[in-house]
Amino acid sequence: MPNTRRSRSPLASIGLHGTLLVATVVAVFPALWVLLTSLKPAKFATTTDFFHDTTLANYTHLLGDTKFLTWFGNSVIVAATTTVIGVFLAATTGYAVSRFRFPGMRPLMWVLLITQMFPMAILIVPLYNLFSSMGLLNQPVGLVITYLTIAVPFCAWMMKGFFDAIPVEIDESGRVDGLNPFGTFWRLILPLARPGLAVTGFYSFITAWGEVAYASAFMVGEDNMTLAGGLQTFVNQYTAQWGPMTAASVLIAVPAVIVFVLVQRHLVTGMTAGATKG
Repeated sequence: MPNTRRSRSPLASIGLHGTLLVATVVAVFPALWVLLTSLKPAKFATTTDFFHDTTLANYTHLLGDTKFLTWFGNSVIVAATTTVIGVFLAATTGYAVSRFRFPGMRPLMWVLLITQMFPMAILIVPLYNLFSSMGLLNQPVGLVITYLTIAVPFCAWMMKGFFDAIPVEIDESGRVDGLNPFGTFWRLILPLARPGLAVTGFYSFITAWGEVAYASAFMVGEDNMTLAGGLQTFVNQYTAQWGPMTAASVLIAVPAVIVFVLVQRHLVTGMTAGATKG
């Protein structure tokens, strides 16, 4: 069979690789700038002399003289709780609408879809008033509930696509072996949907870890803040503490990178599978 692949001209190859190189530099430079700025003394923070008097003073000041570790702990609690509950709710919801037919199923899916259409900004005031009346302001549970309302609808739709691709015959074999519906879901279906669970977990974690607007509005006081609110204490209308702020940014990125590395194999598989499902 003849080879129908068209060979790329040298000029096209140079253009392609040049474009990729420029895109890589554009993507990497901001993160590199933050890292190098975090290693500079305060008086050189806004200069382009990146390697002048390299020091870890910004990190020691951040960890020893601020509430960074408290903010970090609050963020870990909120993000971990959101991830665990979000994955469970999205998986069970996606499985239910994939496998069962019940009254209100179609309106439920429409409600999940419609909730994604509202801009985040217009929900801050009603949620603030609601949480205030329920005593959930300055409480991690309030942020967890908020982030679940963001992550679960999208993830439930996504998980439904994964469960639709798993043959129903597997459920039937589980019932023949004496498993109840939840046992079939837990022991047979979930292991097959592992890539989808990885995408769901990563999305839920990033939603809670990197969100700023709700965290700043609902959590006040240094002992209650998450990392999003804590970073804002380094900037005011008169000055900005670039050293501690960039050091905090570097440390904040570490958990996200770790989570990405842990789920990367399933994440790539899950995103690819999700893109091919109708």
